[in-house]
Amino acid sequence: MRKIFFAAIMAFATLTANAQLMRTEELETYAKDKYGDKWTEAAGNLAATLSLDKNNSLTYTEVIPCEGATKSQLYVILNYWFTASFNDANSVIKLNDKETGTIIASGCISDVAGHVGGSNSYRVDVHPLIKVDIKDGKIRVTYTVQAYDVKKIAGGGILGAVASGLGGGPMNTKETLETWTLDKCFPFAEKDKHKKISSKALIMTHAFSNVMMDKIKEAVQNGLSGNEKEDW
Repeated sequence: MRKIFFAAIMAFATLTANAQLMRTEELETYAKDKYGDKWTEAAGNLAATLSLDKNNSLTYTEVIPCEGATKSQLYVILNYWFTASFNDANSVIKLNDKETGTIIASGCISDVAGHVGGSNSYRVDVHPLIKVDIKDGKIRVTYTVQAYDVKKIAGGGILGAVASGLGGGPMNTKETLETWTLDKCFPFAEKDKHKKISSKALIMTHAFSNVMMDKIKEAVQNGLSGNEKEDW
């Protein structure tokens, strides 16, 4: 029992020091370094390795071995990790079941893509669903994105600002929330009038899946590092 809680504390300490979820600016830098800053080209290249599931969602799954760790130990570590990482109004834990060994959380990546050209402006948020299934000696992480959540401001683009600046008076703007399903977005759909926005949203979504998997793996591995001593 003592080792279980020590492992959990180590995971929590590692989290608070190193594993805070990335800010959007940091994620964009990471994505550019990994895939380049030509978003449409990068999304087209990535399309060769990705496909939507039967629900038209983008789903990533990874099984992470945790040799020598019990289901109970892993649950304690991951419970700490999720509690610390998903603790605001936008990122929340939806299910936390110790008996079944299941934790489900909804994350939030704000302003992953946008556009202000023309008459309208667009801002894209992504809310991935992260599920962890826990067994003795291993965990399975499933990361799913069902759609892009888009804030559209009609009249909020550059043309509205120009018209206002030329003395035409302030533009009448109207804000609406839209849901862009992935099967209607590039590169999963070739005909997409918002191709550049969709491309960057995909690259950022994919990059965040890498970050999320790495941070969960880091939490369980550091929590089981074995640095603790029995005699103290």
